[in-house]
Formats: sequence, C-alpha cells, structure tokens
Amino acid sequence: MGAEEEKRDEAKLELRILCFDLSALPAWGQFLVCCFGVFFFYLIYGYFQELIFHLEGFKPFGWYLTLLQFALYTCFSFAENQVCKGDRTRKIPLKMYMLIAFLTVATMGLSNSSLGYLNYPTQVIFKSCKLIPVLIGGIIIQAKRYGCIDVTACLCMSIGLIFFTLADSSVSPTFSLYGILLISLALCADAVIGNVQEKVMKQYSASNTEMVLYSYAIGTVYIFIGQLLTGQLVEAFNFCLEYPLYTYGNSFIFALSGYLGVNIVLNLIKSFGALVAVTVTTCRKSLTIVFSFIFFAKPFTYQYVWSGLIVVLGVYLNIYSKNQAAWNAKVKEILSGKIFEKKVSPTLRSSDHIV
Repeated sequence: MGAEEEKRDEAKLELRILCFDLSALPAWGQFLVCCFGVFFFYLIYGYFQELIFHLEGFKPFGWYLTLLQFALYTCFSFAENQVCKGDRTRKIPLKMYMLIAFLTVATMGLSNSSLGYLNYPTQVIFKSCKLIPVLIGGIIIQAKRYGCIDVTACLCMSIGLIFFTLADSSVSPTFSLYGILLISLALCADAVIGNVQEKVMKQYSASNTEMVLYSYAIGTVYIFIGQLLTGQLVEAFNFCLEYPLYTYGNSFIFALSGYLGVNIVLNLIKSFGALVAVTVTTCRKSLTIVFSFIFFAKPFTYQYVWSGLIVVLGVYLNIYSKNQAAWNAKVKEILSGKIFEKKVSPTLRSSDHIV
C-alpha cells in the first residue's frame, strides 16, 4: 500500500451520533456506519408505520399516531439534551417555535393520516416531490424565475407523480382522492417549513437538538388540544387500549427508529455532503418501496417502476441545479477515489430528506 493510500485510509472526520463520538473511526468507516444506520432505522420506520395502519379499525386515527410520535420525539430529544454535553440554552424565540411547530404538525399529521387512504409507496413518492409546491409558490407569490434544469425537474416529478397515481388508482382497492389531498397538503407544509427552519437556525445558531425538542414539544400540545376539541382523543385512546401491544408497542418502535434515522441523516449531510447524502437517502426510499410490496400484499404493475424512476430523475435534477459546481467537483472526487479524504460543507437542509 502506497503512502498516499495509507494517508487516505487514515483520514478521519468529526462525527457524533447522539452521545456517541465516532470520530476515531476512519472516514470510510464513518460512512458505512451512517449508511447502515439510514437504511436500518428508516426501513424499520416505514415497516412499522405501514404495519400500524394494517390494524382493522385504525384508519381514522392517523392524528392520534402523530400525537404519540410527537410526544415520544419530545422525550427522546429531552433525554439526549440532558445526557449529552452541550449548550442547553434556548436560542430561538418561542413565537418562532410556535410557527415551526404548527408547520411540523401539518407536515407529519397530514402525512400519517394519508396512509389510511393511500398505499405506502404512493405516500413515499409524493414526499419526494417537494420541489413542485416550492416552484409554483415561488412563481405565483414572489414572481421568481427558474432555470431550465429546475423546470425540467418539476416536469419530471409531475409526470412521474401523475402516472404513479394513475397506476395506484387502477390497481389499488384502497386508493382514495382524499388521501391524495392529505399528502398534497402535507407536501405544501413541508415545502414551507424547510425555508423557515433554515432561516431561524442560521439567524440564531441553534442546534438540531434544540429545534427538535421545542418544535415537537409545542406540536404535541397543538395536537392534544385538537384531539380534545374534535372528541377523537378518547375514542382513539380506548381503541388503542384494546390492542395495547400492537398500537403503543409498534408506535414506540416507529417513533424511536424515526428519531434515530433523523439524527444519522443530519450527520451524513454534515460529514459527506449533498451528493452522497441524496444518493443514500434515495436508495433508501427505493428499497422502502420494494420492501413494502414484499412484506405487505398489494397489487403491482410495472407502471410503478418507470413512473417512480421519472420522479427520481426529477429529484436529482433539482438537487443538481442548486449545487452544480459542488457536485461536479464531488463526482471528480468519487471517480478519483478521494471521496473520504476531506470533510465537505453541507449543501442541503435537514428537511430535504427526513422520512
């Protein structure tokens, strides 16, 4: 082994997942740990999310599942904040967290609720197409102009979504236009929250742990009040008590795996940059869809495959348009085998690939 190769193998990046410092591992080892974590925890997340909705009678209680998820995320982030060393002072004003919490509730609540009316693969495909409401909103509200690559990416996503949805409506007995409405509204809220989070985190230099703790804690209060006012809280609670292990047990695993997955994705972005992060998370989403068809019996058509690939093409065109110079340089690093030689700056917001 030459001196240059030895130097490359010994290259290390600063990496901390929760309270565990993995900086002692070489960069390639850190990358493998992050990849394994993303695939492992998000595959568990998707499996248990779909499994919960397979319980007969649970379909109307998507918001109650979101309440459990928000409460558990709050507990996990509070425990992490107490155990791990770091600055525990809140930096972002509460009024900003109230807005962020509202958008987070809308994003995750509507997304969870849509699973009562849609196939899980359809939900995943829709969640990959945040660019569509962002681009439309930018044109209508801010009179923005977009380049050819952005427009092409949006067209690819739109065409892929249309054909994927048509395939779902023709073969799935559970297809519902109401589910499409729910996931579309969730997509719009998700497009807004990314900009808000990015702005306030830069302005106040807040940590990811703080953002998760306060946004989900306030969001828990929002959902709890909403469930009380609609009268669904008692009904959902009594229903879940009939199947405590199935509902609460699976919900705990669902929330824990989602929380751990979020942490690992954030570290993957921070340490290895946009190209690597998007590649890993896109592969993860594709594998999640494949596993959904394997573990949960549902009709299949090859239209799912080619329409999904069109959406993936749109996702990559969108990310490439924002980072052309960085991506071209990163591709050269990959081709030359130097991908793990140095740390790169993050070029994506955390909200761009969570779940």
